[in-house]
Amino acid sequence: MKIAVIGQSLFGQEVYCHLRKEGHVVVGVFTVPDKDGKADPLGLEAEKDGVPVFKFPRWRARGQVLPDVLAKYQALGAELNVLPFCSQFIPMEVIDAPRHGSIIYHPSLLPRHRGASSINWTLIHGDKKGGFTIFWADDGLDTGDLLLQKECEVLPEDTVSSLYNRFLFPEGIKGMVQAVRLIAEGKAPRIPQPEEGATYEGIQSKEKAMVNWDQPAEAIHNWIRGNDKVPGAWTETCGQKLTFFNSTLNTSGLVPEGEPLPIPGAHRPGVVTKAGLILFGNDDKMVSVTLGVICRFLGFEATHSPVLGLSKFFKSGSASPPTFFFSKIEVKELCDGLELENEDVYMATTFGDFIQLLVRKLRGDDGDGPCVIDYVEMAVNKRTLQMPHQLFIGGAFVDADGGKTYDTINPTNGSVICQVSLAQISDVDKAVAAAKDAFENGLWGKISARDRGRLLYRLADLMEQHQEELATIEALDAGAVYTLALKTHVGMSIQTFRYFAGWCDKIQGSTIPINHARPNRNLTLTRKEPVGVCGIIIPWNYPLMMLSWKTAACLAAGNTVVIKPAQVTALTALKFAELTLKAGIPKGVVNIITGSGSLVGQRLSDHPDVRKIGFTGSTEVGKQIMKSCAVSNVKKVSLELGGKSPLLIFADCDLNKAVQMGMSSVFFNKGENCIAAGRLFVEDSIHDEFVRRVVEEVRKMKIGNPLDRDTTHGPQNHRAHLTKLLEYCQRGVKEGATLVCGGNQVPRPGFFFEPTVFTDVEDHMFIAKEESFGPIMIISRFGDGDVDAVLSRANATEFGLASGVFTSDINKALYVSDKLEAGTVFVNTYNKTDVAAPFGGFKQSGFGKDLGRRPGGCHLVIQQTSVKVTPPTPCQAPSWPPPWESGRPWPSPQQHVTLPRDPQPLPDSPSHILHREAQHPPWGGPAPSIPDGPRGQHRRPQRAGLWAETHRPHNRVGDRGPREVALLPAMA
Repeated sequence: MKIAVIGQSLFGQEVYCHLRKEGHVVVGVFTVPDKDGKADPLGLEAEKDGVPVFKFPRWRARGQVLPDVLAKYQALGAELNVLPFCSQFIPMEVIDAPRHGSIIYHPSLLPRHRGASSINWTLIHGDKKGGFTIFWADDGLDTGDLLLQKECEVLPEDTVSSLYNRFLFPEGIKGMVQAVRLIAEGKAPRIPQPEEGATYEGIQSKEKAMVNWDQPAEAIHNWIRGNDKVPGAWTETCGQKLTFFNSTLNTSGLVPEGEPLPIPGAHRPGVVTKAGLILFGNDDKMVSVTLGVICRFLGFEATHSPVLGLSKFFKSGSASPPTFFFSKIEVKELCDGLELENEDVYMATTFGDFIQLLVRKLRGDDGDGPCVIDYVEMAVNKRTLQMPHQLFIGGAFVDADGGKTYDTINPTNGSVICQVSLAQISDVDKAVAAAKDAFENGLWGKISARDRGRLLYRLADLMEQHQEELATIEALDAGAVYTLALKTHVGMSIQTFRYFAGWCDKIQGSTIPINHARPNRNLTLTRKEPVGVCGIIIPWNYPLMMLSWKTAACLAAGNTVVIKPAQVTALTALKFAELTLKAGIPKGVVNIITGSGSLVGQRLSDHPDVRKIGFTGSTEVGKQIMKSCAVSNVKKVSLELGGKSPLLIFADCDLNKAVQMGMSSVFFNKGENCIAAGRLFVEDSIHDEFVRRVVEEVRKMKIGNPLDRDTTHGPQNHRAHLTKLLEYCQRGVKEGATLVCGGNQVPRPGFFFEPTVFTDVEDHMFIAKEESFGPIMIISRFGDGDVDAVLSRANATEFGLASGVFTSDINKALYVSDKLEAGTVFVNTYNKTDVAAPFGGFKQSGFGKDLGRRPGGCHLVIQQTSVKVTPPTPCQAPSWPPPWESGRPWPSPQQHVTLPRDPQPLPDSPSHILHREAQHPPWGGPAPSIPDGPRGQHRRPQRAGLWAETHRPHNRVGDRGPREVALLPAMA
């Protein structure tokens, strides 16, 4: 049966999965729009299966169904609508459209408890029986004919969560599947609902959940558990709101000892005990609420924190020192690493404010509301793509100044995919301003390096979850073969972010011995700091991968970025921007502006607030960028530019492997590859056989739609590039090179170019010297055994990005690789790049490295600090809060240094100079825990201090090796 699933949540996801297992065809899924950048589980599951997913914000306006929404629904041809859990109002035009109508799940035994909060009211009314109903959908009043009902016992201590998880969720899924089975078999009943016993209660909300104390304890217990955990029953005490959870009836009759807690309107004061809180009904019977559950509302367990007097806690306000520690440290430990800023805690001056702040943070809500994304939707590759198409500035998708756009083209057929915002100079300035503000004032510069790494790991995980969608967009927008895009374009992007996420907390400086160290008692150290706003200009051949190579390192170092993707391939960059929101990357850290290089790229290079430019592209443009960076503000720059990579194939090689890897070296990614072998030098004795085998393999290549799984060669990226390749081949023929195969456009729609092979290419020819950046193999001969001559020819170029050699002689391989003037040399392989290996070129192929150990030096600046160590003075306990947390100015560079005391300090020992005992800090308490680390280096786990390691001579018996120093700002 053809089914449309309309709904949301994990319940909807499970029903959807079970229906597919039953053999039904789900023709479409209709779910809610993403909230706070998070997609609903039902929609995510359907997207994985390639089922069309629709996320309509609404189905009707002014009481009338929206025509475009109705048309999209009707186009699916559903025979039955299944609504497992649906919070939207679905028009009757949709409800009545299928041949079998629509069925819906309701978590009560209708006609009792009609309405949206039926589980709550089942408990509030103290019902002994609960259950669910599956009925034929009506106009939203829950009055439709009954199809199926199942009931269960409601236990005395049941809450909304326990009743749902124990029965309503698992049995409800089975019931929905059973109901569909009955419909398919023609056995589904339609039983009119009786009006006898019918009730309708409104939606429970926080405002309506205040406890009425003038009722028996059992009614109070039912009220609390019926509102547990959402919206949460509450009362006021000591001027604060107190919310109750997980109540139990206390039938012991004995009132435990504890501290009284006055509750306005209550029959008698509550009692705060070590076990929790005791409440009283007007019948003097008791309700217990455990302290652990109250703390768990904060994200804490009572066992993890000191037991504070509850009334004192509320009276103190959340900004008192003990509460500050309790909230900030334990929230981070127990709420999945949730990071609270000091100002967040201090500004939440009441318990209620603190709770609201915490809930918002846990939900990923920073108070500015969810980001609204105007998607372009397209059904491609058995899935519905949702593609942002606007500029991404300051955490929001916005139109370009003046609303200007341009068409982005599908190279497979030449059709328009969508209109993308065309950025203007004013948009670049806004993006740079957002990045600068995020760097100087935002959360990004305040969180620890380890937390920064955690965010990058989360981003990598999201990219992995969306890898098929990203690969599909790469195929659609860039013509990348889908299977290759999945493995390389997207796969290596994910690896890159994971790799650099691990480096975030390993960026270290060093301590340096200087002439003035003794007797003047000076210490010199270095710190590596982020440069600030980085501009990233990426090419069109690997849109997402090149973005990842440059962006991951920048972010790992603590910088913020403004990314300019290639104008013709901007869609994966914009989808990446959406994923940064979902990952929780703070607003303004990543900004993406789409448009022309001559305008947007130039403005980035000229902008005085941009401190570093990373560029991949042509040498000609790279020179212009380098000049602009120098003239504007002497900004740092790293360039990966043109190439004409030589591949030397000697007669003693494994010829089968040489042919296989030679093909890959040229035709990988349609030849649109920075390190593609621009010229193959083949030794005379194997030249003809090599060419014969290559041509044979070329003719086996499958040219076609990049989304087809058997395609090996897709379209070139854009029309202008196709035209350039045609002209390149025409010039090669004109100069006398032999065109063995290819050289023409494929006669079909789109920008397809035949894989091409040239032989008899002489050194003076244009095609021997210039890069094609396409699927064109250039083959030249060299004399047998003439190693030095071919090396001279291979190096006779201004480019030096990559190179390769094929030989079975290890000595020859090492000799040739040493002589080749290129940033990367492949021996008996090709295209084997990895995130752990540095990548970059020589000569006019640029400078600066992507990838490799640690974020590159271009993303960091080194600050040198010299400290004069002064004699000791009495030290008082620090004020609260410490100066670096309270916003007071940092102390002068002269600081106290704490070190373990030597048992027998020598006169010239650093322990005589640096004297404070870390084991016994002057303000009391335990010594700081110093983690292990590399010798002679420092690391900065947080902004409040600095760990450093010094080296000491072996001046006495025993090992006097390196020791670690904790430098803290001097305290008042």
